[in-house]
Amino acid sequence: MIDYNKFTKYSKPGPRYTSYPTAVEFHEGFDANLYIEELNRQDNKKPLSLYFHLPFCRSACYFCGCNVVYTSKEDKKDRYIDYIEKELSILSNHVDTNREVIQLHFGGGTPTFFDKKQLQKVVSAIKKHFNNFSNDAEISCEIDPRFFTKDHMDILKDAGFNRISFGVQDFDEKVQIAIHRIQSFEVTKNAVKLARDAGIESINIDLIYGLPYQSFESFKKTLDMVLKLDPNRLAVFNYAHVPWMKKTMRKIDETTLPHPSVKLEILKYTIDFFENSGYKMIGMDHFAKPDDELFLAIEKGELHRNFQGYTTKGGADLIGIGLTSIGEGADYYVQNYKDMKDYENAIDEGRLPVHRGVKLNEDDLIRNYVIMELMSNFKLNIPRVEKKFNINFFEYFKDSVTHLEDLIEAKLVSISDTEIKASTTGTMLIRNIAMAFDAYLHKIPQEQRKFSKTI
Repeated sequence: MIDYNKFTKYSKPGPRYTSYPTAVEFHEGFDANLYIEELNRQDNKKPLSLYFHLPFCRSACYFCGCNVVYTSKEDKKDRYIDYIEKELSILSNHVDTNREVIQLHFGGGTPTFFDKKQLQKVVSAIKKHFNNFSNDAEISCEIDPRFFTKDHMDILKDAGFNRISFGVQDFDEKVQIAIHRIQSFEVTKNAVKLARDAGIESINIDLIYGLPYQSFESFKKTLDMVLKLDPNRLAVFNYAHVPWMKKTMRKIDETTLPHPSVKLEILKYTIDFFENSGYKMIGMDHFAKPDDELFLAIEKGELHRNFQGYTTKGGADLIGIGLTSIGEGADYYVQNYKDMKDYENAIDEGRLPVHRGVKLNEDDLIRNYVIMELMSNFKLNIPRVEKKFNINFFEYFKDSVTHLEDLIEAKLVSISDTEIKASTTGTMLIRNIAMAFDAYLHKIPQEQRKFSKTI
């Protein structure tokens, strides 16, 4: 029996490590000119991953941490598509668009808040510039089931989309009212059926634990309902309450948020529930059926983590297109403007709309590898790190090993000469384990760390 209260002391502000260095280290000194230099240096034989941010929503979901534009005006969406087309034209001057594309992802916002003509226009703009998609490319779209029709599905299917991710979060009505997102089980069930009827074989469902008024018992009911939808994958995220960053989160009464001990209990039950229902845990917050390529990648040691979550499509250069999109190369991260006016002004001047980024040094690359391995596989092969980077691991990471001592004593992680491995309970606190290797984080006093809590 786990004493959940015992581990609540580890509920500390910490990164989610979709990147290392984290976005906190991005700076405006990394501008469009530096980005172009990086693009010009890229190996044209290396495949591409494309991310398009489609930021519009009709109204705010209070839990949402995404960069969103709220509107009901069609002309705003039409205008944005025009700028996406212009950005693609500028980008095509600096990227070999004949390179193989192995991944395409639409994120938001709500991509299907665009109507069928608008969505088709986005697809056509992409295909105009990038048409060398691999036969097994992962082409995916995030979808709010409340804004999803057969017309949307037909366009996505014709464009080659083969994975759909549905946002659910929680089916409890009281929770839905508190987060300003009313979405019945029937609405979600019908959306999943639309995708299944269209032949989509990979369906993901997103859930969030730690929302207002959630309890252990209420979330159990949500899990039972989700299982009836028979998804191929699930993502069960820890709610990141960051009201200093997202004004809409200030509408959530913090006294209604579940205690960290309850969140740990929910997470432990969720892991057991899905594993007993035929799914396997993948990385920090994902689950997949044993025949899913994510699970197969873990067995081969080929699972990767990027801004799109866990993926089998490693080794690609990620190009971010659209407002606030993030790109990633072998040794850099880059992000577009978050403000629409700044984004449009840059494109009107014929510039890539780059706001900030970071160039990784050798230490960043070593720590990036270690942290991403831990976040993906809950363990680290020490001899492999030493061989890859020509270092003595225990000398190089002397301070990091010291930072792990408390976690080792609590039996959350173990270290041998050849391996670092999270325990079963430690997997629920993998962010805390990864934090030991974050050189930037330890320069910031704990009370000044502006991240969501790890529990």
